[in-house]
Amino acid sequence: MSSLKVPASVPDPYEDAEQLKKAFKGWGTNEDLIIQILAHRNAAQRKLIRDSYAAAYGEDLLKDLDSELSSDFQRVVLLWTLCPAERDAYLVNEATKRLTASNWVIMETACTRSSDDLFKARQAYHARYKKSLEEDVAYHTSGDFRKLLVPLITAFRYEGDEVNMTLARKEANILHEKISDKAYNDEEIIRIISTRSKAQLSATLNHYNDHHGHEIIKDLEADDDDEYLKLLRAAIECLKTPEKYFEKVLRLAIKKLGTDEWDLTRVVATRAEVDMERIKEEYHRRNSVTLDRAIAADTSGDYEKMLLALIGHGDA
Repeated sequence: MSSLKVPASVPDPYEDAEQLKKAFKGWGTNEDLIIQILAHRNAAQRKLIRDSYAAAYGEDLLKDLDSELSSDFQRVVLLWTLCPAERDAYLVNEATKRLTASNWVIMETACTRSSDDLFKARQAYHARYKKSLEEDVAYHTSGDFRKLLVPLITAFRYEGDEVNMTLARKEANILHEKISDKAYNDEEIIRIISTRSKAQLSATLNHYNDHHGHEIIKDLEADDDDEYLKLLRAAIECLKTPEKYFEKVLRLAIKKLGTDEWDLTRVVATRAEVDMERIKEEYHRRNSVTLDRAIAADTSGDYEKMLLALIGHGDA
């Protein structure tokens, strides 16, 4: 469910495109107008605005936004204006680049999108980069990271609620046995994590907890310096309770000495239309301060206005 405030009347995409063109004219860019329009349109409406802009002016709205805006505000507006599949393709491609490489972004995308979303992201990747997403992930990762990330990013999980409890018990025991042996990169662990539906996996992890007396995450905290183990733990959290994972990313981004705008921007842009309400609730519960107050205290200017509008606060 979206946390965005969408006006009651359906906006005219041609009128929005015209207003955006006006925002770019004159001596300075009208950032408030850009926020007023784009931050309050859903994914389908933003796509119509881009199409209308191209039809009316023969220009690419994204390129105009790129040239008119700057810094963190530019990045959040561009990420937001992309359709979700394009955005995921862009973020994964960026995560495979040498200077912006991030196994975490690849894992996060793989584990928190639906099977259909992930399939569309792979299609968008083909279209934009003329190669496959899994090809780039495989090429730019190595060792245990590749062994985990390639199956995760290529997964096409069953999305229904059907659960096989016999299988859940069996696979909970397999996971416990492998983890007890410290075989964290075992094929069976990766097979279960990367192929089972989220409902099935949840049943398996619940059985693990009930039968062995503690959560699987606790058993995977054996070595805090092991980067692969950290990634595996995060993947399991993303699959089971994504709002807890994203709350932690936001908390660390905001509480750093100097905000990590890269993570803050990505989480807000990718989750605003998905599960931002749950993330906000988790953030408030965990930090005793609302997310909008935390963002307002740590950011400023147009960037702050855009973030607050996206998480469902602010009048901009």
